[in-house]
Amino acid sequence: MNKVILIGRLTKNPEMRTTTSGTATTSFTVAVSRTYTNQSGERETDFINCVAWRKQAENIAKYCSKGSQVAVEGRMQTRNYDDKEGVKKYVTEVVADNVTFLGSKGGNANFEPGNNNNHENIETTDVEEDPFKDFGEEIALSDDDLPF
Repeated sequence: MNKVILIGRLTKNPEMRTTTSGTATTSFTVAVSRTYTNQSGERETDFINCVAWRKQAENIAKYCSKGSQVAVEGRMQTRNYDDKEGVKKYVTEVVADNVTFLGSKGGNANFEPGNNNNHENIETTDVEEDPFKDFGEEIALSDDDLPF
Protein backbone atom coordinates (compact mmCIF):
# COMPACT_ATOMS: atom_id res chain seq x y z
CA MET A 1 0.00 0.00 0.00
CA ASN A 2 1.30 3.44 -0.92
CA LYS A 3 -0.55 6.08 1.15
CA VAL A 4 0.77 9.42 2.39
CA ILE A 5 -0.96 11.93 4.66
CA LEU A 6 0.74 15.23 5.48
CA ILE A 7 -0.31 18.31 7.42
CA GLY A 8 1.84 21.39 7.12
CA ARG A 9 2.32 24.80 5.56
CA LEU A 10 3.35 25.78 2.05
CA THR A 11 6.94 27.05 1.92
CA LYS A 12 6.36 29.22 -1.15
CA ASN A 13 3.58 30.08 -3.58
CA PRO A 14 2.42 27.08 -5.64
CA GLU A 15 3.67 26.92 -9.23
CA MET A 16 1.02 25.99 -11.80
CA ARG A 17 1.89 24.88 -15.32
CA THR A 18 -0.05 23.40 -18.20
CA THR A 19 1.12 20.37 -20.14
CA THR A 20 1.22 20.45 -23.94
CA SER A 21 -2.09 18.56 -23.91
CA GLY A 22 -3.68 21.27 -21.73
CA THR A 23 -3.67 19.46 -18.38
CA ALA A 24 -3.05 21.69 -15.33
CA THR A 25 -0.35 20.64 -12.85
CA THR A 26 0.77 22.45 -9.73
CA SER A 27 3.98 21.85 -7.76
CA PHE A 28 4.25 22.91 -4.13
CA THR A 29 6.34 22.14 -1.06
CA VAL A 30 4.85 21.43 2.36
CA ALA A 31 6.84 22.02 5.57
CA VAL A 32 5.92 19.30 8.07
CA SER A 33 7.15 19.47 11.67
CA ARG A 34 8.39 16.23 13.19
CA THR A 35 6.60 15.00 16.29
CA TYR A 36 9.77 14.69 18.35
CA THR A 37 12.64 17.01 19.28
CA ASN A 38 16.32 16.54 18.50
CA GLN A 39 19.13 16.40 21.08
CA SER A 40 19.12 20.20 21.30
CA GLY A 41 15.42 20.17 22.19
CA GLU A 42 14.43 21.67 18.85
CA ARG A 43 11.69 20.33 16.61
CA GLU A 44 12.97 19.61 13.11
CA THR A 45 11.00 20.13 9.90
CA ASP A 46 10.83 18.10 6.70
CA PHE A 47 10.16 19.81 3.36
CA ILE A 48 8.07 17.51 1.17
CA ASN A 49 7.68 18.15 -2.57
CA CYS A 50 4.13 17.57 -3.84
CA VAL A 51 2.39 17.70 -7.20
CA ALA A 52 -1.32 17.92 -8.03
CA TRP A 53 -3.14 17.55 -11.33
CA ARG A 54 -6.22 18.89 -13.11
CA LYS A 55 -8.91 20.69 -11.05
CA GLN A 56 -7.08 20.01 -7.76
CA ALA A 57 -4.01 21.75 -9.26
CA GLU A 58 -6.09 24.75 -10.32
CA ASN A 59 -7.67 25.09 -6.85
CA ILE A 60 -4.32 24.95 -5.07
CA ALA A 61 -2.85 27.61 -7.37
CA LYS A 62 -5.94 29.80 -6.93
CA TYR A 63 -6.56 29.51 -3.18
CA CYS A 64 -3.19 28.73 -1.57
CA SER A 65 -0.08 30.82 -1.07
CA LYS A 66 3.09 30.75 0.97
CA GLY A 67 2.19 29.94 4.59
CA SER A 68 -1.20 28.34 3.83
CA GLN A 69 -1.91 25.31 6.02
CA VAL A 70 -2.99 22.21 4.10
CA ALA A 71 -3.63 18.51 4.59
CA VAL A 72 -2.37 16.42 1.67
CA GLU A 73 -3.51 12.87 0.93
CA GLY A 74 -1.79 11.00 -1.85
CA ARG A 75 0.91 8.55 -2.79
CA MET A 76 4.70 8.64 -2.91
CA GLN A 77 6.16 8.53 -6.40
CA THR A 78 9.72 8.31 -7.68
CA ARG A 79 10.59 9.30 -11.23
CA ASN A 80 13.72 10.16 -13.19
CA TYR A 81 14.71 12.30 -16.13
CA ASP A 82 17.82 13.47 -17.96
CA ASP A 83 18.74 17.12 -17.39
CA LYS A 84 20.14 19.47 -20.07
CA GLU A 85 23.65 18.06 -19.61
CA GLY A 86 22.39 14.49 -19.96
CA VAL A 87 22.78 13.68 -16.25
CA LYS A 88 20.08 11.40 -14.87
CA LYS A 89 18.12 13.10 -12.05
CA TYR A 90 15.82 11.32 -9.59
CA VAL A 91 12.78 12.96 -8.02
CA THR A 92 10.69 11.71 -5.10
CA GLU A 93 7.41 13.52 -4.52
CA VAL A 94 3.89 13.08 -3.22
CA VAL A 95 1.22 12.92 -5.91
CA ALA A 96 -1.70 14.64 -4.19
CA ASP A 97 -5.08 12.97 -4.67
CA ASN A 98 -6.81 15.26 -2.18
CA VAL A 99 -5.71 18.58 -0.66
CA THR A 100 -7.76 20.11 2.14
CA PHE A 101 -7.28 23.79 2.91
CA LEU A 102 -7.00 24.01 6.70
CA GLY A 103 -6.35 27.67 7.23
CA SER A 104 -4.66 30.76 5.96
CA LYS A 105 -1.09 31.76 6.69
CA GLY A 106 -2.41 34.00 9.47
CA GLY A 107 -4.39 31.18 11.03
CA ASN A 108 -6.57 31.81 14.07
CA ALA A 109 -3.72 32.80 16.37
CA ASN A 110 -5.00 36.37 16.73
CA PHE A 111 -8.68 35.50 17.15
CA GLU A 112 -10.41 37.35 19.96
CA PRO A 113 -14.11 37.32 20.83
CA GLY A 114 -15.80 40.40 19.40
CA ASN A 115 -13.04 40.89 16.83
CA ASN A 116 -14.29 39.72 13.41
CA ASN A 117 -10.87 38.74 11.95
CA ASN A 118 -12.62 37.49 8.76
CA HIS A 119 -14.86 35.21 10.83
CA GLU A 120 -18.62 35.48 10.83
CA ASN A 121 -20.18 36.86 14.00
CA ILE A 122 -21.49 33.87 15.92
CA GLU A 123 -24.59 34.30 18.08
CA THR A 124 -24.17 32.68 21.47
CA THR A 125 -26.60 31.89 24.28
CA ASP A 126 -25.88 32.57 27.93
CA VAL A 127 -25.67 29.15 29.61
CA GLU A 128 -27.39 30.46 32.74
CA GLU A 129 -30.49 31.22 30.67
CA ASP A 130 -32.88 28.37 29.74
CA PRO A 131 -32.20 27.77 26.01
CA PHE A 132 -35.60 26.05 25.58
CA LYS A 133 -37.77 28.77 27.21
CA ASP A 134 -39.35 29.82 23.88
CA PHE A 135 -40.29 26.30 22.66
CA GLY A 136 -43.80 26.34 24.10
CA GLU A 137 -45.47 24.30 26.80
CA GLU A 138 -43.97 21.30 28.54
CA ILE A 139 -44.87 17.83 27.24
CA ALA A 140 -45.34 15.13 29.84
CA LEU A 141 -44.13 11.62 28.86
CA SER A 142 -44.60 8.37 30.69
CA ASP A 143 -42.46 5.24 30.40
CA ASP A 144 -45.21 3.69 28.21
CA ASP A 145 -44.65 6.43 25.61
CA LEU A 146 -41.02 5.43 25.03
CA PRO A 147 -40.27 2.85 22.30
CA PHE A 148 -37.61 1.03 24.33
